[in-house]
Amino acid sequence: MCVTNVYGVEMSGDEDEGLFEDNAKKSRKRKDRFDKSIYSPPSINMSEKAWVQINEGSDKVVAVFKNVHNQTIIAGSVIAQSGCWSMLKGGLTVNLTSPAQLHFESENSTIELWADNISLQPFTKDQWIDQQSESIKKIRQRKVRFHVADKEGKMVQGAKVSIEQTRPHFPLGCATAETILTNTAYQDWFTARFKVTTFDNEIKWYYTETSRGHENYSIPDAMLAFTKQHGISVRGHNIFWDDPRFQPNWVKSLAPEEFVAAVNNRLDSVVLRYSGQVIGWDVVNENVHFSFFEDKLGVNASAILFQRAQQLDPKTTMFMNEYNTLEYAKDLNGTPAKYLQKLMEIRSFPGNEGLLAGIGLESHFSEPNIPYMRACLDILGATKLPIWLTELDVARGPNQALYLEEIMREGYSHPSVHGIIVWAGWKPTGCSRMCLTDNYFKNLPAGNVVDKLIGEWKIQKLEGMTDVNGVYEHHIFHGEYFINVTSPYTTISLMQQLEVTNDTLEPLDVWISI
Repeated sequence: MCVTNVYGVEMSGDEDEGLFEDNAKKSRKRKDRFDKSIYSPPSINMSEKAWVQINEGSDKVVAVFKNVHNQTIIAGSVIAQSGCWSMLKGGLTVNLTSPAQLHFESENSTIELWADNISLQPFTKDQWIDQQSESIKKIRQRKVRFHVADKEGKMVQGAKVSIEQTRPHFPLGCATAETILTNTAYQDWFTARFKVTTFDNEIKWYYTETSRGHENYSIPDAMLAFTKQHGISVRGHNIFWDDPRFQPNWVKSLAPEEFVAAVNNRLDSVVLRYSGQVIGWDVVNENVHFSFFEDKLGVNASAILFQRAQQLDPKTTMFMNEYNTLEYAKDLNGTPAKYLQKLMEIRSFPGNEGLLAGIGLESHFSEPNIPYMRACLDILGATKLPIWLTELDVARGPNQALYLEEIMREGYSHPSVHGIIVWAGWKPTGCSRMCLTDNYFKNLPAGNVVDKLIGEWKIQKLEGMTDVNGVYEHHIFHGEYFINVTSPYTTISLMQQLEVTNDTLEPLDVWISI
């Protein structure tokens, strides 16, 4: 039996039976779907797994929950194929008003569809939150043991150890716009919170070259100088955008040979200018949903552009960046399976074997399906590539702040997520979908959520005493710290810097002599 999906990504993990029903036996029908009845109390998070196969070719198979009132929730999807079992992994928060059936569906009614080892695992909200907390402790923290001795090597009991974080390792940032260059109140608000950012529009092609051959990088240059001054890292967003609506106006009318020249000039210009100065590039934005450059340059356009960008900036991660992969299960054009298909296209292109690839997920949410989000992160995380939530926001509404917190907690607690950018760059004319602050830089509810989580996910100040063995230990978040150790017998104290890394799960032993 084949135990990898069609993209060659190994899908590991147990096959626990669900708590509501036993796993289904293998089924086979000459129909476009078959069903499995379930019943769940409302407001239960449920993870779903199944192995699926079709009898010929490859096609999308979707797991859908439906009830008699025609309420439907898509729990997951996969591109199934013949001759190989593919894992369909998904999830949902059950808010159906009556018992439902789990349907496995394909739009192709001529194929035979099999499913095996169907697993439905329920979790209460408290159980889900406990899992998140346990994961955060495991993947974002490390036990540090301070061993304090005197000059003669005798261990010191009662030494005071003070710990203060100066910089977290996990990049939790916010987008920003050119307005930060001239508004000191905005500068103060932003720099007090964030150490990573993405420029809203200022690096994009339609911004830097409004007319052919006339490039103007003065604004992004100034923004980059500002971020460097304040120790803020920048994601390069973006080199190209595959959506035809977001091209410089003059590009669409170019003759083929002129178009090639313009593309080459754009790539060389922006990447060489900022090579080594950004922490990642969104190379061809939204190339799962759109194909502007593929239509103009051929089916391998993205792969070639990724390759050239990596050659010009060899130490920087090259990201795909896509919407609706996490946030909207009904968009079957942006599923994790579709994302992985495009990613494999790029990585398997000759010369791209060593590509430093990354997975960018825009994360423009309405009401989140947190179990589905986790399943998507699991699927994409099986690539072992770094995942970033690159443009996180939530649609306006009374639950905006609540939903934002749920999404951020789920992202932060997942081991494959390496960074989060909140998409809330401030402008006096208003924000796109979500604002963290008003025009007087007083936090709005979403801003309060971000501040709360920044505070929760760092050690602001921690103090403790060494025990009879001269040891003080504590779990602390990965990051950079100032450590101050004071002797209980004298006025002697020692201050030093410490970096707590995530390169191992083993405790970090710090030996201090005072």
